Amino acid sequence: MMQKKNQGNMLNNIDSPNDLNDLNLIDLEQLSSEIRQEIIETVSKTGGHLAPSLGVVELTIALHYVFDTPRDKIIWDVGHQAYAHKLLTGRRENFHTLRTYKGISGFPKRKESPHDAFDTGHSSTSISAGLGISTAKALKGEKSKVVAVIGDGSMTGGMAFEGLNQAGHTERDLIVVLNDNEMSIAPNVGAFSSFLSRKRIGPKFVNLRKEVEIFLKSIPSVGENILNIFRKSEDSFVTFFTPGMLFEAFKFKYIGPIQGHRLDRMIETFKNVKLLEGPVLVHVLTQKGKGYKPAEDDPAYYHGVGSFEVGTGIPSKNSAESPPTYTQVFGKTMINLAKVDKKIYAITAAMPEGTGLNQFSREFPDRFLDVGIAEQHAVTFAAGLATEGFKPVVAIYSTFLQRAFDQIVHDVCLPNLPVVFCLDRCGLVGEDGPTHHGQFDITYLRSLPNMTVMAPKDEKELQNMLFTAINHPGPVAIRYPRGKGMGVPLESEYKKIPIGESELLKEGHDLMIIAIGSMVPVSIKAAEILEEDGLSAGVLNCRFASPLDEKIAGYAKTVGRLLVVEENIRQGGLGGAILEFLNDRGLQNISIKRIGLPDRFVEQGPVSVLHEECGLDSLNIVREARSFCREGQNVK
Repeated sequence: MMQKKNQGNMLNNIDSPNDLNDLNLIDLEQLSSEIRQEIIETVSKTGGHLAPSLGVVELTIALHYVFDTPRDKIIWDVGHQAYAHKLLTGRRENFHTLRTYKGISGFPKRKESPHDAFDTGHSSTSISAGLGISTAKALKGEKSKVVAVIGDGSMTGGMAFEGLNQAGHTERDLIVVLNDNEMSIAPNVGAFSSFLSRKRIGPKFVNLRKEVEIFLKSIPSVGENILNIFRKSEDSFVTFFTPGMLFEAFKFKYIGPIQGHRLDRMIETFKNVKLLEGPVLVHVLTQKGKGYKPAEDDPAYYHGVGSFEVGTGIPSKNSAESPPTYTQVFGKTMINLAKVDKKIYAITAAMPEGTGLNQFSREFPDRFLDVGIAEQHAVTFAAGLATEGFKPVVAIYSTFLQRAFDQIVHDVCLPNLPVVFCLDRCGLVGEDGPTHHGQFDITYLRSLPNMTVMAPKDEKELQNMLFTAINHPGPVAIRYPRGKGMGVPLESEYKKIPIGESELLKEGHDLMIIAIGSMVPVSIKAAEILEEDGLSAGVLNCRFASPLDEKIAGYAKTVGRLLVVEENIRQGGLGGAILEFLNDRGLQNISIKRIGLPDRFVEQGPVSVLHEECGLDSLNIVREARSFCREGQNVK
């Protein structure tokens, strides 16, 4: 490495990965410290995925030091660990806008930088994507390298193993870096293993191996047999000392484990790996949250955090929430119900804390399972439980349940099994952006036979809906938003809600606002404003997207104008369901207007700002209602 003449703040001198070439090892180590500090300072203000990104700082530097992006491609699985990557690839000056409205994304995005090889946000996709890119490069005659960085639990996803299987079969050039931060794969097995793996891929070793192979193949009759013995003895010796047997079975050359915070070892390893052909897996050991003690001590909490005080790690005052969140209410209600009903079984996909089931898992360890990042397995596992008389509750974020759509259709709805899906983070979730918004679940669930889809207007109604779902003989999905509830008093005794029954909250004769879930409180406020203007607007808490209440037809006939408001895309959403419902009953002349999420992916930003941008705030509902009443128009 060359000596850098200009000392000082290293990070301020990095405008692209090429600038790393001028740095020596001491400079790179200083750079890693500066990157960590920049990530901590920024995330303390914007919130974000702190612990994952802190754990891969040296790994990121080593990759960009050895590989030549964007000619070489680096794919970050999930992508929430790519903050150091962003700082090294020309986004340093805009890094303070991380996850903010109109700022840079918290995940890799191809339209944001040519160094972002693939748009990510959901897990276990990097190996498949990397193999696709590698195959395309081979077809085009390009010799550049493709690196897929996977870890942080993503190896628990079945798609990762599907990718490994195909990559080994095709024998394409693909480097998979397994970032092992003790969230999934086995821990370090010793320094000797690291030394052995690094040395067996050095240039001298590789050249010697090739020469030996050529020599043995030249020996008539016995040469190939000797070579096979040589290969088997070498491989068995290596896999005996390393956890690489599994990956060798997939026909990957296994390298590691390598200390993930030793820049010298990683740079040496990646330089050697770059010379190899075919599929290679490099096992790198890292510490999640490295360099920030609160994140090191509690990596699960700091996996994704709001703003906090850097000195203490304590959440900032503006991020503290007085009413409990919907997630917390769900978790506590599950515990209360499970104390009484021994058949309740809770399932999550690598998100026990994120879904509010962490306390449940401690109180009922025999009736809880975290399947890892394997949503398809979670759903079918729940279906199996249901066939034996249990009441499985699958708690998954709305956006992640999309990964298991076929299992919901085939394994749950078709046999009409009593599986409860609790969909957290429905609607717009804020700064995590389009990969995490839950804007499609009403659409993809209400179309399924036997599926009941409901959404609470507040946290008390969430309790009653969960109680109702637990005691329903078929599949049920409950959708609720991220963040705090409305602050309504909670009760210890729960009530069943008749399936499909709506709730009239306010009468009106000029129009009826039909809202569901998070849009009910907003619609009530809009109706109050309209009342002051002399417009009589009723509000109906629809509660169910499927089945619909027959009384909706009566309100349609009486009032004549229906304004449907939902935090879901309009295509196939609640508004579409009501249009179909009235059409099937011969009520085609009813005037209906629909307010919902637009037909596009919504970017990141504060939920209140995004609601206003998408027209889901009370003032826009008022504007739409006034226009609707003036024009007397038909379906829009």
